[in-house]
Amino acid sequence: MSIAQDYLEGLKNAYFRYGADAEWEHFQGLIHGASPEELEQLKALYPLVPDSLFQLLQFADGTYWRVYQNTKVAFYFLGSDLEEFPYYLLSAKEMIEHKQLAFEWYGDFVNRVFGTDLVDEKIIEQAEEMCWLHFADCMNNGGSSQLFIDFSPSPKGKPGQIVRFLHDPDELQVIADSFDDYLQKLMKRGFDFINQDTAKDASFLLQPQ
Repeated sequence: MSIAQDYLEGLKNAYFRYGADAEWEHFQGLIHGASPEELEQLKALYPLVPDSLFQLLQFADGTYWRVYQNTKVAFYFLGSDLEEFPYYLLSAKEMIEHKQLAFEWYGDFVNRVFGTDLVDEKIIEQAEEMCWLHFADCMNNGGSSQLFIDFSPSPKGKPGQIVRFLHDPDELQVIADSFDDYLQKLMKRGFDFINQDTAKDASFLLQPQ
């Protein structure tokens, strides 16, 4: 199986492990993948977008208050290096619409206006050259953390590295060398963002419109 398929199977098993099998089945019965047209648009904006992200979007076109079959879905789907801290997957449309948001939100950080200790040295220092794909928001609607694929690293970084923003204290850190590496790290951590508490959340994160 591909890394994305391994990831999806492991995520399902994590929900089952904490007794949220009915919620997962409900979720999987509601969702659908992104349209070919939106995936083509995403590829046109980000030619190096990884296949594994495409495969996740072909399974679920976002889990961030996304409406499927008259049901609003907010379902924990990803994690980060922050222990037990879940994230939602954005839809292909949101990823396209958010192309400029990283620059608008974090351009001053990238330009080191607030100092160098807040930004990983693997991140470029010229905000106008940023090419970041915003793919995930944290459990509190993105207020504390967002995740990006960075296609414009500094000479010390790697194209496609994963950048995590964390609020309070504000910082931009590279947490994986690639999207595949990022998924593998989540799997090695045992999907620790799914636990007794977050699995319980699944029962009320599927809301009829």
